[in-house]
Amino acid sequence: MLDADFIRSRILEALPGSEVEVRDTTGTGDHFEARVISPDFAGKMMVQQHKLVYAPLQTWLQTGELHALALKTYSPEQWKKLGNR
Repeated sequence: MLDADFIRSRILEALPGSEVEVRDTTGTGDHFEARVISPDFAGKMMVQQHKLVYAPLQTWLQTGELHALALKTYSPEQWKKLGNR
């Protein structure tokens, strides 16, 4: 069973300097949602951003240990335009 902090750590290792929040949506340790704000996303389409987040989690996705991960990804500029800081 995974926990949100472990997933967050994996994402941060792959995307240093990012802001990452992960939440277990069901309490079962296999369904999560994440918001990732990263300078690495600048100029990239959403699908490219999501691939960068999924990459360090592939082993868990392939084994089914991580069944679902809903993503919201933003570059810092996109996040700022939405009125967030």
